[in-house]
Amino acid sequence: MLDDIQATAQDAGRSPDSIKLVAVSKRQPEARLEAALTAGQRVFGENRVQEAQAHWAERRAAWPDLELRLIGPLQSNKAAEAVALFDVIETLDREKLAKALRKEMDIQKRSPRLFVQVNTGDEPQKAGIAPSEVADFVGRMRTGYGFAIDGLMCIPPVEEPPGLHFALLAKLTAQLDLPEMSMGMSSDYPTAIRLGATSVRLGTAFFGSRDS
Repeated sequence: MLDDIQATAQDAGRSPDSIKLVAVSKRQPEARLEAALTAGQRVFGENRVQEAQAHWAERRAAWPDLELRLIGPLQSNKAAEAVALFDVIETLDREKLAKALRKEMDIQKRSPRLFVQVNTGDEPQKAGIAPSEVADFVGRMRTGYGFAIDGLMCIPPVEEPPGLHFALLAKLTAQLDLPEMSMGMSSDYPTAIRLGATSVRLGTAFFGSRDS
């Protein structure tokens, strides 16, 4: 997997070190998590706070260099648990959540890095900020809440070419002078790397197919 990322990066004229592999560990069995850790993987993405707590809360002591990323929607009433557990929250997408995160970050004296999720396809059923509203939203997050937004994240519509959406996210990221882009999953990560992704979120491509 790392060899594939390295080769794709080099073909695109990029340094492989500029791309972080996020292993998506949702619904993975314990044996696979342990195998990944033993092999040297340290960055993991989870979709739900409760499952992430079950996977990682007790492993923190044994693996202090873990980096845990929340890559699924976050309910405001789970902000306390998310701030306590995650190093990166990639799905900031509304004012109510920003208020809850700011409150918990102040209480816990802990500041996970934050990405804004962008709904690049303007899909009504999907979370994220509309592309036309991203600049204003990021500005409010910076000035109103004191957040140092690290980057943008997107999940393209399944029925559309992902490259169009990755290119849009890259354009928005550059306009806002943000350092990071979280985009690309198992089926489309080479395209994401070619278009500038700084992290790719891989489940099946990293762990293999889940057991039925």
